[in-house]
Amino acid sequence: MTQETGYEQDFLLWTQQQAELLKNGHWAELDIEHLVEELEALGRSEQKELGSYLQVLLMHLLKCQYQPERRTKSWDHTLNNCRDKIQDCLEDTPSLQRYLHNPMWKQKYYRRACRDAAKETQKSIETFPAECPFTIEQILDPNFLA
Repeated sequence: MTQETGYEQDFLLWTQQQAELLKNGHWAELDIEHLVEELEALGRSEQKELGSYLQVLLMHLLKCQYQPERRTKSWDHTLNNCRDKIQDCLEDTPSLQRYLHNPMWKQKYYRRACRDAAKETQKSIETFPAECPFTIEQILDPNFLA
């Protein structure tokens, strides 16, 4: 089985073969092109995971702020769960912290959260501020909007 076929036909087997080659120092046999591609994809997936939790958290913060009368224990559970998951992401990959403090990155997920909050609350998207009204400290604070 060639490296190309292994990568395309059986990804799990390919990863195991590449790990074995690395362990044994068989550098010339490594599928460098695909290894680089997979490492870059792994980094992007970590960032997207953080963004996904942030988006859900922001949506629930908006819902709590703009429809407090409809707040449920499920919303509280989601707030706590997202905060825990974000904390896990940051503990596992501290370099992700820079994304949370990047205004453009945070705004991207805030816009998506506004869209989702508008759908769930049946309010106009213009109801919500154009810029994220929450600081990262507030977003991650378990007592904020508690």
